[in-house]
Amino acid sequence: MSAGGRDKKKEKEKEKDEQAHHFAVVGHRAAIDGEAALKEVLDNAKDEDLAFLVVTGIKGPQEPCGDRVFQKRRDLFDKASRPVIVSLTGSDWTGCRNSLGRTNAIERLNRLRELFYGEPESLGKERLPLTRLSSSPRFRSYAENTHWQVDKVLYATINLPAANNHYLPAAGRNSEYEDRAVANRFWLNRLFAIAKQDKVHAVVLFSEGNMLPLLQPANGLRALLQRAPSGHDGFADTRRQVQMHAAKFKGQVLLVDSAGLPKDAKPAIEWRGNVGHLSVGAHAVEVRVADEGKNVFSLGEGLR
Repeated sequence: MSAGGRDKKKEKEKEKDEQAHHFAVVGHRAAIDGEAALKEVLDNAKDEDLAFLVVTGIKGPQEPCGDRVFQKRRDLFDKASRPVIVSLTGSDWTGCRNSLGRTNAIERLNRLRELFYGEPESLGKERLPLTRLSSSPRFRSYAENTHWQVDKVLYATINLPAANNHYLPAAGRNSEYEDRAVANRFWLNRLFAIAKQDKVHAVVLFSEGNMLPLLQPANGLRALLQRAPSGHDGFADTRRQVQMHAAKFKGQVLLVDSAGLPKDAKPAIEWRGNVGHLSVGAHAVEVRVADEGKNVFSLGEGLR
């Protein structure tokens, strides 16, 4: 072996030693090509060193909302080589309608919870133990919010649909949004309490919607201008809560979503203080996690 080859081998070995683990995030692939797109990426995610995959979305917006599609996707995820955690998207439930053309979003959401979130573990051939928000008696419905820990990193999903967090600008009580906001607020408080108690190095939160976690709070005139009648920001309360907790947390906080990217842009992690933000769009990316240090997270190679 040449000297150059030996040097590269040493660099790879050193990188592996410094890397605690790695995981994959699959963006909203189903929105592009339905089941075929999901199957392709799951077939390629066979690396035994891959701790888990977070798959964003069960179906695309043009696919039916019936049990047949849901069950086929459940079967697909169960065949995956690595542990799979499914992060819900709005297209999985918010636009669903019955045969009369009336919304049945809540009924479909509850059906998804039964099919995909009824067990205290991940999907896939190799299961990863999970803790669900539904273990709390007050929030038994919210099984899609789940957390797990690998090494000294706390991971969690939170149900934040991309379309303004499913805030409906209609008269009267916006019940689904408001009830879920209460559950999500409790969930975030619990997560950061666990992070403090377990002295983890980082917290990673997965969602479909981009809460704009790096957006700075507005003050003075800027705050007044932002209150202009431009519509309700369905992510504002969650963003403020995450920023408040992150300010008191000694480690890093990484927010991962499937927000769309500019044309030809590739996923990248952007930081403001200890808060990082990664939008993956429809990409499937590998995230490397260092054992500790200033930069816990870095992007590896993408999955096809």
